[in-house]
Amino acid sequence: MQTKPLRIGTRGSALALAQAHETRGRLMAAHGLPEDAFEIVVIKTSGDQIQDRPLSEVGGKGLFTKEIEEALLNRSIDLAVHSSKDMPTVLPDGLALTAFLPREDVRDAFISPKAKTLLDLPHGAVVGSSSLRRQAMIKRLRPDIEVVMYRGNVQTRLRKLDEGQVDATLLAYAGLRRLGLGDVVTSLLDTGDFLPAVGQGAICIESREGDAPTLALLAAIHDPLTECRLVAERAFLTVLDGSCRTPIGGLAEVDGETLTLRGCVLKPDGSERHDLERSGPVSQAEQIGREAGEALKALMGPEFLAN
Repeated sequence: MQTKPLRIGTRGSALALAQAHETRGRLMAAHGLPEDAFEIVVIKTSGDQIQDRPLSEVGGKGLFTKEIEEALLNRSIDLAVHSSKDMPTVLPDGLALTAFLPREDVRDAFISPKAKTLLDLPHGAVVGSSSLRRQAMIKRLRPDIEVVMYRGNVQTRLRKLDEGQVDATLLAYAGLRRLGLGDVVTSLLDTGDFLPAVGQGAICIESREGDAPTLALLAAIHDPLTECRLVAERAFLTVLDGSCRTPIGGLAEVDGETLTLRGCVLKPDGSERHDLERSGPVSQAEQIGREAGEALKALMGPEFLAN
C-alpha cells in the first residue's frame, strides 16, 4: 500500500511539466490512483540556467539531467521524467531508464511567417536553431542561409520568431503537440533529408535500479516498442560518442519483427554527410545499433570527427 506521494522529478519548462503531467496521468489511470498520490518536484538544471552559449561549449546534454539525477541518487525524488533526446548515453551508477511512454511523431517542424518550406526561404534568410544537427542539415540543403544560435524554451523561441529576430526556426513536432501548439507549424520535414535526433519524440523515465515498488508502478505504463527503438538508437549514438558537439541523426523503426535503423553524421558546416541503414530482428536491437555505429564510423574515417 502506497502511503506517501510518489515524487516525480522534472525540469520546470512548460514542455517538461507537460511530460511530467502526462506520466502522472498515465500512472493514475493504470493504477486507479488519485492525483494527490503523486508530487511533481521541479528541479532547476544547469542547462536551464545557461542560455547565452551553445550547450556544446559548456558540457553537453548532461546539463539537463545532472541535478535531477543527483536528486534521484539522494532519494529526494522517486523517478525522473525526461525527453529521451536530452539523455546522455552513459547514466550514473545505480540509475537506469526503466520505462518509455509511447513515442510521438518524430519529425522536425519548420515554422516561418516568410515561407512554406525551408527550400522556399529567400536567399540569405536567417534561421534560428541551437541544435548542431539541425544547423548542419539546414546548411547542407541551403548553404546560402545564415543559421544563428537560438537557445530558450519553446515559447521563448516562438516569441523571438514573432519579434522578427529570425525568419524561421525548427522545433520538434512532438514537443509542439504536447504543448497544444501543433497549429503553429508551417510544414513538417521529411525524415529522408532531416533524420531526427536520437530519441526525439520519446519520453523516458529514469529511476533507481532495484527500487521494486517504483519499478512495479512503471511497468504498467511502459511501451516495449518505444524501448526497442530507443535501445537501437542509443547503442548507435554510444558508438559514435554522440554528444552536443557532433551533428548526428538516428531513427529506428519497427515493422513486424524487423527493426530498421537509419543513421547519419554530418560536418557542422553541412559540407559532408554520411548515411547508413541496418536491419535485423527486433530481438537484436542493441546489436543493430552498435553495428550501424561502427559501420558509419568506418565510412567516415578517423579525420571526420576530429575536424
